[in-house]
Amino acid sequence: MTATFPTCQGYKVAVIAFDGITPFHLSVPSLVFGRLYEVTVCAADPPPLRTTAGFDITTAHGLEALEGAHLVILPSWHDDCRPAPPALLDALRAAHSRGARVVGLCLGAFPLAEAGLLDGKTATTHWESADELARRHPAVTVDREVLYVDEGDVLTSGGVAAGLDCCLHVLRQLSGAEAANSAARRMLVAPHREGGQAQFIERPVPVSGSDNRFAQVLDWVAHHLQHEHSLDALAERAAMSRRNFTRHFRQATGTSFKQWLLNQRVAHAQRLLEQSEASIEVIAQEAGFGTALSLRQHFRSALRTSPSAYRKQFKGLT
Repeated sequence: MTATFPTCQGYKVAVIAFDGITPFHLSVPSLVFGRLYEVTVCAADPPPLRTTAGFDITTAHGLEALEGAHLVILPSWHDDCRPAPPALLDALRAAHSRGARVVGLCLGAFPLAEAGLLDGKTATTHWESADELARRHPAVTVDREVLYVDEGDVLTSGGVAAGLDCCLHVLRQLSGAEAANSAARRMLVAPHREGGQAQFIERPVPVSGSDNRFAQVLDWVAHHLQHEHSLDALAERAAMSRRNFTRHFRQATGTSFKQWLLNQRVAHAQRLLEQSEASIEVIAQEAGFGTALSLRQHFRSALRTSPSAYRKQFKGLT
């Protein structure tokens, strides 16, 4: 069943702070959702709350703020992954039971798992703590490589910047690709990053003279999605061997060229559905899917909805 999401008006987001929180983690959901939704920061701990940056913050709301929220976000957790207080676990369970969507960013996955919200599901967390999450919660399938995992009613993300990826993903579902793109532009971040955490675990690939040409090739492909693209032709354009191009691509993006191209085409189709009156057949051609049937199949696989339903939901939203 395809999930439906409320419009901006009246949609409430509750962000849970705690004593010892890192300010950046707390700011992520506020920056992403604050312009379109009603965002309330709450806490189980009494104010003032200490932060890792050396200053204190105060919150006017306790965990009762979760009772009316459509989206509940735990933006991180303590570095030692300590057990969560019973009041927080109960509040998370109650919010989930009444239908709120619950998000655990970075180490925030640990209290969600402790509350039982991730049992039988796939989840992720910061790669340094993924093994510990798997050890403590064997009923949870831990994916150590992805930036975030969307299980519908529960989402989890990798560390720090991956929280931005996850929140932009939710914003894209709620208000469309252009709203997410607009938020990303304001924050000077990519609206959708390819690959996963694996690309950040290893030492970054040294910058070489070929990197600029490689980036130019990807930019060219992104502006010519309607064409067929072979690895051999792109490798030649980048002045690389096919093997070197493939290796360089995975190191740079964390994914395969085929998956990257599919993601680009789906994203372009989203923009066209939101911003144009073109038919599904025309959009399929312009996005590089060839046929409306192919577009519908890939669109449903990626977004769990149809192009027509997506257009009806997001056309004209800003």
